[in-house]
Amino acid sequence: MEKKVYEKELRKLQAEMVAVQEWAKRTGQRIVIVFEGRDAAGKGGIIKAITARVSARVFRVVALPAPNDREKSQMYLQRYIKHMPAAGEVVIFDRSWYNRAGVERVMGFCSDEQADRFLKVVPGFEAEIIQDGIILLKYWLEVSSSEQEKRFKDRIKRQDKQWKLSGMDLEARRRWYDYSRARDLMMDATDTELSPWTVVPSDDKRAAHLNCLSHMLQQIPYEPLGQSIVTLPKRNKNEAYDDKEPMKARQYVDSLF
Repeated sequence: MEKKVYEKELRKLQAEMVAVQEWAKRTGQRIVIVFEGRDAAGKGGIIKAITARVSARVFRVVALPAPNDREKSQMYLQRYIKHMPAAGEVVIFDRSWYNRAGVERVMGFCSDEQADRFLKVVPGFEAEIIQDGIILLKYWLEVSSSEQEKRFKDRIKRQDKQWKLSGMDLEARRRWYDYSRARDLMMDATDTELSPWTVVPSDDKRAAHLNCLSHMLQQIPYEPLGQSIVTLPKRNKNEAYDDKEPMKARQYVDSLF
């Protein structure tokens, strides 16, 4: 997809996201969006596309680190429940409670019995979320093996992207088929009529962004608010003074460009 076409369509969708924001604030609606997928599938890029034009006070991104010792002693879902939205908030999970069905199972951070129990419990957990009035959307970003390899190699070459590449990522590449089996088990158990998964092919990042945002907007019954007429007020000059003069004594960043 050409960059100009992509940017034009993306701006339209981002404007609609602003309408979703205002609708959520006005109605008190709560929304949870879950993004899952293999490493390098493009979760971060889609999340940036969603949040680029909206307020961080309304659209909150949750990307949890590995659990600490205290969290390991809690009920598994406990650390996620506390991040659920209040009225007028949209919470985006950059990986979520589905860690247990994916990375934890594949890497041996939990037992197969724990993972199987999670898969039995989570449909009921999500049903409670939805029945409480929260809109829950679940997206799986599907990247091909060849494209994942290409993206990993790009991260290795570029210093500004090496931070994205961890030992876990490299091991995940080796265990491609283990992740495939874990994904299939997860989908079979948790792709329910009430809380379905939506798969987003992500080899083409630009197309993935547009397709995902478009689908998302179709799932949210927001009302476009229209464009309000705003008049910019004039400055009050009753107490005017030369406000540039005091700034001359301040320290400025060096002008290099």
